[in-house]
Amino acid sequence: MPQRRPNDLDYIGYSPIIDRPSVRWPDGARVALWLAPNLEFYEYQPDRNPYADQWPRIPHPDVMNYSYRDSGNRVGFWRMLEVFDQHKVRATVSTNVAVLEHFPELRDAMVARDWEFMSHGTYNTRYLFGMSETEEREFYRVTAQVIKRQTGKTLKGMLGPAFTATPNTPELMAEAGLYYQVDWFIDDQPFPITVKNGPLVGVPYSRLLNDALLFSSPGFEGDYFAQICKDQFDVLYAEGADSGRVMCIALHPFLIGQPHRIAYLNDVLDYILGHDGVWATTADEIADWYIAHHHAEHLAYASNARLRVA
Repeated sequence: MPQRRPNDLDYIGYSPIIDRPSVRWPDGARVALWLAPNLEFYEYQPDRNPYADQWPRIPHPDVMNYSYRDSGNRVGFWRMLEVFDQHKVRATVSTNVAVLEHFPELRDAMVARDWEFMSHGTYNTRYLFGMSETEEREFYRVTAQVIKRQTGKTLKGMLGPAFTATPNTPELMAEAGLYYQVDWFIDDQPFPITVKNGPLVGVPYSRLLNDALLFSSPGFEGDYFAQICKDQFDVLYAEGADSGRVMCIALHPFLIGQPHRIAYLNDVLDYILGHDGVWATTADEIADWYIAHHHAEHLAYASNARLRVA
């Protein structure tokens, strides 16, 4: 059996869901549902990152892709907002903080509805890939400062910009006072992330119930998206009778906000919220509840599991 090196970064301890301590949500809910619209700003001509090309079509600028994405901020967001308002649900917006400064109308609409604000970086064309520890530490300071200034909210969590990270990301997030991360696609319940300055927890996000993945692939459209959302909910709802589950629906206004798709989002929310035992909540509230009620027990369980296989 391979041996772990003492200096390996081991942020996530193994914890099989079949026998870990149960999760109990408020009022006995089976499923904690959170909605994660991604509000993004793509620079027209970004500086090149040596690790990834923001606009794979070359030469730059890529007017087609830039304008398609920006349609979400101009039109799609408002269409999506109508559906959220109809169902009286709050969201945890995964936002490039530049959106709050470039588009005050979007900011004001979200603040008025008391949405939570999760960092998705500054621009979606500026990555964590290649950042030094000093640069990344400054990144957290700036993004938290912008969110506080623009919304009055304290930054608590992050989805890495364009799903990027460095080996230092969890440690530096916790050092900066953030306490949840949603980049780890490994579980249907929150889980501890082991850092020196914790607590830091993983809140389940989704790469599958995610319009960016589905609608970028030929052959998948709104009807399929609605069906897999319902199918996933049915399984999590049944399993949640014994131990609570998390369901996230990740959205992008330039995709789900298209006229031919928006009715499917309404259909999904009708279906899920029509069930008893659904906690329609935010990522912040899930992290808060989990830290207060389950984190210590789950951390001890994961630590014991790590020792068993070391």
